[in-house]
Amino acid sequence: MGCIEELSYNILAKGMSFPKSRQYIEKTYAEVYHIMPGTKIFGDPLIGPPPIAIGIEGDLIVFPYVKPCHGTFLLSIEDSNEALRIRQTAKYVGKKR
Repeated sequence: MGCIEELSYNILAKGMSFPKSRQYIEKTYAEVYHIMPGTKIFGDPLIGPPPIAIGIEGDLIVFPYVKPCHGTFLLSIEDSNEALRIRQTAKYVGKKR
């Protein structure tokens, strides 16, 4: 994997705080995982206050992504291999609450 910027992604929200993105993901997605800052998703380490929530629905992965000088974005990317890798390595915290 390379840079997230080179992947095909959808922007679900811009300027959302990490607590609000965590709350949105935990209330919206079928599967929710927590990772620590520095954990790589699509080969890029994610930054932000811990824990960082990742939502998965089928092969769709939703996560907050900080673009320096541009703020925080909530992105979605469909990728079956990365979804499987996250399921196998991240801390599962349950289904939507």
